[in-house]
Amino acid sequence: MLIPDIELFNALGEFAFMRRALVGSLALAVGCAPVGVLLLLRRMSLFGDALSHAVLPGAAIGFLLGGLSLPWLAGGGLVAGLLVALAAGFAARKTRLNEDASFAGFYLLALAIGVLIVSKWGSSVDLIHLLFGSVLAIDDPSLLIVSSVASITLIWLALEYRGIVLECADSGFVAATTGNGARFHIGFVVIAVLNFVAAFQAMGTLMAVGLMMLPAATARLWAERLSMLFVAAWIVALVSCLLGLVASYQWDLPSGPAIVLVAGALYCISLLVAPFGLWAQRRKARRHHAI
Repeated sequence: MLIPDIELFNALGEFAFMRRALVGSLALAVGCAPVGVLLLLRRMSLFGDALSHAVLPGAAIGFLLGGLSLPWLAGGGLVAGLLVALAAGFAARKTRLNEDASFAGFYLLALAIGVLIVSKWGSSVDLIHLLFGSVLAIDDPSLLIVSSVASITLIWLALEYRGIVLECADSGFVAATTGNGARFHIGFVVIAVLNFVAAFQAMGTLMAVGLMMLPAATARLWAERLSMLFVAAWIVALVSCLLGLVASYQWDLPSGPAIVLVAGALYCISLLVAPFGLWAQRRKARRHHAI
């Protein structure tokens, strides 16, 4: 059976762990999707990958000190992510390195430290948990953190929308005219790190970036206006979470990778059929040559 039947969707409401997984993943989608759109606009898509690795050493240290305790994992990941992001930004401003190169150096260092810590004092099972997470094992404290981060993200977007969009388009102009460029940039970095820490608890460091960037990339193929980019990214992220959880329940798949695979499938389909996809661009090119 390739198409999930109605009983599988009923399972989302029947089992408590499925309800928590659904609520947690939908909250993640609400917070991560707009951050992914902003990363895409800033041409910083790889920044998301860097941050997903940057939280690993802090989370590994938190795991060794407090086990799978959420405060230790989230606190350690938050501190490590902010340190890497701020250190990379400082290096980019004070040296000839651009921001991408600076982040690449720091996130590779952080990844190596995190893997070394877990491999030396933990186990392979611990490393797999940190890298891939388990949204089906999300508990009430995790739900509280995820929903709080999503709420903070939406409030921040509402308050700083105009400034952050201008800073994405032309950071030099914002810095020269308002002097608030650093505020918008640091605020954006903090929000991105918060969303990665929240997603990391449920989906692991490697899967979190997929839920953030794939809906944003898919939205870019369907929409042109910024407001519609946010809406399209939210829709793709929410649908990916719902169908991914149903697929993981039906075929006994890891939930995090299943969600990301659904998002990846929507991206691949959009590459072909979306208004700004391959077929549409080929038709436009043919019309242009015909004229």
